[in-house]
Amino acid sequence: MPQTAHLIAFALVALGMALTPGPNMVYLISRSICQGRTAGLISLGGVALGFVFYMLCAAFGITALLIAIPFAYDALRFGGALYLLWLAWQAVKPGGRSPFQVRNLPVDSPRKLFTMGFVTNLLNPKIAVLYLSLLPQFIDPQHGSVLAQSMMLGLVQIALSIAVNASVAMTAGSIAVFLARRPAWLLIQRWLMGTVLAGLALRMATEARR
Repeated sequence: MPQTAHLIAFALVALGMALTPGPNMVYLISRSICQGRTAGLISLGGVALGFVFYMLCAAFGITALLIAIPFAYDALRFGGALYLLWLAWQAVKPGGRSPFQVRNLPVDSPRKLFTMGFVTNLLNPKIAVLYLSLLPQFIDPQHGSVLAQSMMLGLVQIALSIAVNASVAMTAGSIAVFLARRPAWLLIQRWLMGTVLAGLALRMATEARR
């Protein structure tokens, strides 16, 4: 079992990552607005399966390989920081869009919704960085099985992400209408999102290797 302090710290990091919009959230919001809450929740099922895939890969050794090679670890860490900075710029740049702005998307079948949710998560650099760069920093081999600690931390992340994204999918339509009627709030939401993403990027870039 991970130490309680490590578990809480990782939960806070995972929650912060879940609350910052990325490819998963943008896709779920778009689907929920264009095709309804059910479509958003079906897509979330595919996203959840992608989380399980990453958790199993990290638990069974990919993380250990990267941590054993300092250059690979640092390359992934700085690459992740640059990606988060790019997301921050996309949010605040002139003409940037909020994930809650309505987009026109074709109606997809439940199977395609689930598949696209899964693929979107697999190709999401933010989740790769979370599992392959951040998660290992909260594992202490002196406190039991590394595999068990990895699985426990992974399950915490999955539970938090599903809870956050399910809430977003269920309320995306209402939030989109609220923001559309209040352009100033839409601008505030974009700058708040950009600030949080930039802060995470700075922390990731300056985090000491453990």
